[in-house]
Amino acid sequence: MPMDSAAKADVIKEFRLSESDSGSTEVQIAIMQARILQITDHLKRNKKDNHSRLGLLKMVGKRRRLEGYLRDRDIVKYRELIKKLGIREVKPR
Repeated sequence: MPMDSAAKADVIKEFRLSESDSGSTEVQIAIMQARILQITDHLKRNKKDNHSRLGLLKMVGKRRRLEGYLRDRDIVKYRELIKKLGIREVKPR
């Protein structure tokens, strides 16, 4: 169940830094968050889907690593992004 291309384009349009930006850290985190929300909704309906649960956990870990990278590079952008996406700030390990 991949993410709808129109929804993905909307996320990219909202979080991009320039007209041609589609892969900056902010965009990647926003796309991951949209995908995580989609899979979470799926898992609420399909409680025994352990394959999707494993994929969700891997995705959350990858998003968290990207967040750590952004936090190290620019703490102000990081805080703005997590506030906009509604993500909890996690203390670095």
